[in-house]
Amino acid sequence: MISDGVEDEEKWLAAGIAGLQQNAFYMHRALDSNNLRDALKYSAQMLSELRTSKLSPHKYYELYMRAFDELRKLEMFFKEEARRGCSIIDLYELVQHAGNILPRLYLLCTVGSVYIKSKEAPAKDVLKDLVEMSRGIQNPVRGLFLRSYLSQVSRDKLPDIGSEYEGDADTVKDAVEFVLQNFTEMNKLWVRMQHQGPARGKEKREKERSELRDLVGKNLHVLSQIEGVDLELYKDTVLPRVLEQVVNCKDELAQFYLMDCIIQVFPDEYHLQTLDILLGACPQLQPSVDIKTVLSQLMERLSNYAASSTEVLPEFLQVEAFSKLSNAIGKVIEAQVDMPIIGVVTLYSSLLKFTLHVHPDRLDYADQVLGSFVKKLSGKGKIEDSRATKQVVALLSAPLEKYNDIVTALKLSNYPRVLEFLDSGTNKVMATVIIQSIMKNTTHVLTAEKVEALFELIKGLIEDLDGTPDDEVDEEDFKEEQNSVARLIQMFSNDDSEEMFKIICTVKKHIVTGGPKRLPFTVPPLVFSSLKLVRKLQAQDENPFGDEASTTPKKLFQLLTQIIEALLNVPAPELALRLYLQCAEAANDCDLEPVAYEFFTQAYILYEEEISDSKAQVTAIHLIIGTLQRMHVFGVENRDTLTHKATGYSAKLLKKPDQCRAVYACSHLFWVDDQENMKDGERVLICLKRALRIANAAQQMSNATRGSTGSVALFVEILNKYLYFFEKGNPQITVASVQSLIELITTELHSDSTSPEPATDAFFASTLRYIQFQKQKGGAVGERYESIKV
Repeated sequence: MISDGVEDEEKWLAAGIAGLQQNAFYMHRALDSNNLRDALKYSAQMLSELRTSKLSPHKYYELYMRAFDELRKLEMFFKEEARRGCSIIDLYELVQHAGNILPRLYLLCTVGSVYIKSKEAPAKDVLKDLVEMSRGIQNPVRGLFLRSYLSQVSRDKLPDIGSEYEGDADTVKDAVEFVLQNFTEMNKLWVRMQHQGPARGKEKREKERSELRDLVGKNLHVLSQIEGVDLELYKDTVLPRVLEQVVNCKDELAQFYLMDCIIQVFPDEYHLQTLDILLGACPQLQPSVDIKTVLSQLMERLSNYAASSTEVLPEFLQVEAFSKLSNAIGKVIEAQVDMPIIGVVTLYSSLLKFTLHVHPDRLDYADQVLGSFVKKLSGKGKIEDSRATKQVVALLSAPLEKYNDIVTALKLSNYPRVLEFLDSGTNKVMATVIIQSIMKNTTHVLTAEKVEALFELIKGLIEDLDGTPDDEVDEEDFKEEQNSVARLIQMFSNDDSEEMFKIICTVKKHIVTGGPKRLPFTVPPLVFSSLKLVRKLQAQDENPFGDEASTTPKKLFQLLTQIIEALLNVPAPELALRLYLQCAEAANDCDLEPVAYEFFTQAYILYEEEISDSKAQVTAIHLIIGTLQRMHVFGVENRDTLTHKATGYSAKLLKKPDQCRAVYACSHLFWVDDQENMKDGERVLICLKRALRIANAAQQMSNATRGSTGSVALFVEILNKYLYFFEKGNPQITVASVQSLIELITTELHSDSTSPEPATDAFFASTLRYIQFQKQKGGAVGERYESIKV
């Protein structure tokens, strides 16, 4: 059925074009022979093709444009006739004898254009006559195209200021009156189209009407181009008359399009000075009109106008633009009771952007917008519309983008209240946006009060909202979110130690409520922030005023113990052990032996009771040995206890190679370069000999299970340790012991039972080259190495 209708329409269009072209041919022949009567006759017949009701607006437009081109040629002929002395008044009377009204009016408009140009009559009289007589066509499509033609031929002949057709003092009003009258009639015809035909075809008619909207809108464009339309005339006549037509037509499509036209075609300064009138019409529009888009475009234009020059900003204050827009939005929302949430959010988002552009220094305005938004949405619960939540994120992001400073946004009291309308997922998105803003602008949050307010904003990342189960959260997303929180904690700083301690306490209060999954991400940055403060306090005189309440390293270490203990609930023993060792090192720098010993004790307890994985044990024991080696605060008894424990742990590792490496690493605990009282060569040798025994045992085990003696790499590693202590002057490491170890390795490498290992061969060769190099250096070191034969 539909395809048949399209084919029929194509046939009707083809027939119309054929009839038009045929009559146009005879009209041209009459024009060429200067036969006015025949020219009028055939032109009227040609224009009769426009009387059809069978074509859609789109197809009718094709036919109209062909007729329009022919009418331009006819108009040129009329101009020539007028030049040759033909009375244009008689011609104006003559064309009115055409049989049908539609051709008659097209011809009348064409002659009327020449009539005005001849200046034989005032332009305003001719225009008034034409616009009045055009009322004779009441068919919507035919009437719209006729009036569009009238508008087209008259637009350069309006009695405007500075125009050659300018008449008396009220000439501009006549021009405005003509355009307004034509616009009014066209709008009525356009609106009437929706009522032509059965209800089932309404959707098709609305589409057709949408195609014709520019014909009506062109009138407003013509109005905006009239030079004489100043602010006063626009305010008193043009805008009220146009808005009257917009409101009274009660048509959704017309109201939306015409409001958009008004905003787009007239100058921004006019909009600013007539806000009352323009905004007053908004609540009177049909509830189904997309008013949010109209007002958003108005506010965007005004924002751009404000940005164009600082000189215009006082005008905004003078007309109280913000309060007028705010009140208008409130009234529109009240009038449109069924307005969806997305509409409310979009309106307030646009108003906030307008406020931030035009009044960036007025934070109270921005807060007022957020407050109004909260008030409108109160009692409606969480926003579920995904498009609306995106707009809320845009609303909350606007202050961050404008000020590039979260501290400024924290001054907005209604900011956190808006967040309450977001679901858990969107809260996280917004929290991430806030953190990204802080990181991008390197914003340091300086007070505990601001940290408290900030954590209130990003609580979607700090704790589980709405009881969201952990298994519903994507692991990668969760890690990224928590890493962003960790980076944020590093941005909290204050040069005042007391305030920094308060900040640390505030952060601790929030992160411990985040559940065990978050603690491995959030505890480490807080520990290191605290240790940074410890070292700062250590550089100062401790508690110079003797105030017991002041922040001291001891007080911080007590807090650190509580923070790290929270990790035991995760459990995350490896991480807790690392942090205990970091704290022990900081306590060492502060010369707090009991504190450092306690941190080591806690690390040892974790090692013994919580860390069972063999790889984790290896890593942990090397961390313990490395940290203990750097400690200088311990007395002999405490150091012996800790060292004895460390060597004991080393010897109890599961794999022999791991045992061997841990034991020879323990040798460094008995020889510290910069501390003379910690150079026990004998105990170093004991460690190295034990390492050799373990390496030998590892070889024997390999021989028993695999039939080969296994790797020689352990012996080469131990040789390097021998050389290190030999070079450092340990008297227990003799040339003979080094020489015998070199010979042992050489023998093992050349043994038939040893599996070839290129890496071990290269390692040993490099070690021998080092010995040779030390020999060649000369001096005291060269003398020591001289006796070693390679």
